[in-house]
Amino acid sequence: MGRITIAAFEPHDGREAELLQVIRDRLPLLRRLGLATDRAEMTLRSRTGVIISISEWVDEDAIRRAHETPEVLELWSRFDACSSYRELETLPECAEEFATFEAL
Repeated sequence: MGRITIAAFEPHDGREAELLQVIRDRLPLLRRLGLATDRAEMTLRSRTGVIISISEWVDEDAIRRAHETPEVLELWSRFDACSSYRELETLPECAEEFATFEAL
């Protein structure tokens, strides 16, 4: 059964466009490697500018395999170059009854 992941990235100053490109590159790579499902990805923006990506892994083993796959590790280094990871609880929307974000 698939595993849904919600990832939050705060772009470094002036690097939001680069971050959005890395997000666009992510799912095609993961699908090509058999790690992600065909479920549509959602990309959102918080009021504070954090970019949220929601997607589905094939299963728990796919997540484990990603940590051992050179192409995925290279992709993750691109994320590191243009953004910092954020915990969902740090987003003001997540403290609201109905967390609502801008759709990208």
